Amino acid sequence: QVQLVESGGGLVQPGGSLTLSCAGSGFTFSRSAMSWYRQAPGKERELVASIASTGGNTNYANSVNGRFTITRDNSKNTVYLQMNSLMPEDTAVFVCNARWLLEYWGRGTQVTVSS
Repeated sequence: QVQLVESGGGLVQPGGSLTLSCAGSGFTFSRSAMSWYRQAPGKERELVASIASTGGNTNYANSVNGRFTITRDNSKNTVYLQMNSLMPEDTAVFVCNARWLLEYWGRGTQVTVSS
């Protein structure tokens, strides 16, 4: 059974930091490109960051470039999203995505940036 389980979300003040984790199981994690998406209320799902299967290539949305960092640990089947300098407009449900031959989605974790 394929599972992508996100964790690490929560409430943080503007300027603060959070690290999200996504643990995968039931599929070949080490061959999968992994991505983080987010969806804010009333908005379309947005690709935030992606990382190649080997971790050697990463891409970021312009809105988070320089503030967010995506990494992965294939020995733990886990991908991370380090988020710094968080702003209220970063408030969204962050969802993990895996893609290799097939595509899988997690259920998401809520990130709320508010004072």
